[in-house]
Amino acid sequence: MRLGMSGAFLPARMDDFSAEIAARIRELGFSGCFTRFTDDPFSTPPAKANRVRDLLADHGLRMYQAIGYRPPLIHPDETVRQEAARVLGAAVRLTKELGCRGTHTGPGSLNPRGAWFPHPYNWTAQAKEQLIKSLREVAPIAEDCGVYVGMEGHVLVTLDSAQTMAEVLQAVDSPMVRCDLDPVNWITRETVYDTGAAITHMADTLGGFVIGGHAKDVVIEDRLVLHLSEVPAGSGLLDWDV
Repeated sequence: MRLGMSGAFLPARMDDFSAEIAARIRELGFSGCFTRFTDDPFSTPPAKANRVRDLLADHGLRMYQAIGYRPPLIHPDETVRQEAARVLGAAVRLTKELGCRGTHTGPGSLNPRGAWFPHPYNWTAQAKEQLIKSLREVAPIAEDCGVYVGMEGHVLVTLDSAQTMAEVLQAVDSPMVRCDLDPVNWITRETVYDTGAAITHMADTLGGFVIGGHAKDVVIEDRLVLHLSEVPAGSGLLDWDV
C-alpha cells in the first residue's frame, strides 16, 4: 500500500504546481498525491500536464488520482449525459498526460448544489442505467490510456452501497473501471457503531473491484434528526484495524 495526500496546500491550477510543493509532499512522508486541478480537460495542452508529471518524478513521487470533474453521468437528458461522458473521457486523457494512475469521479447528482448532494432521482433504476451507459462509453478510452476510472460512492448518490457499486461495475465489465473505496461514505445509522463489520462487508462485496481508498473518519452527532459527519482520520468511529 502507498499513501498519498489530497487537498491542503495542493493548488487548483497545474501552472501553480511547483518543485517546492513536490518537495513538501515528500517531506511529509507521502509517496504521491491526488490532485483536483480545475484546468479545462479539453483545452489544456499535454505539455502543461507533463510538466507536473516530471516535477513529481524528480522528487520520487507519483500522482495516484486526478479529479474527473464529477460530471452528471446519470442525467436523464441524453444530450447532457453524453456531454458528461465526453468530459470524463477528456479527463482520462489528461490524467494520462499527468502520469497518473487513475481518474477519480462519482456518478454525479441532479441536485444543482453539488455532485454529492441528494436528489430523489439519484436512487432510481433509470439513474443506474444512465450511469452504466456513460461508463461503458468511457471504458474504451480508459483501456486505451491505461488509466483507471475510480468510481466513488456515497449514500446520497446513485452508488449508494457496495452492492450497487458492484452491480454497476459488473455491468460495465471493464478492467479499467473500478472502485475507489471510501468506507465513511457508506456508513449509516445502523453501522456507525460497528464500522469494522461494515468495512468487511464492503470489501467482501466488492472483491477485486477496489483499486484505491480514501482515508477519513466519521462521527454521529448529538443533534436532531440524524447527523453523520466526516472528521479527520483517527478522530472518529471508523475501525482502523479492520
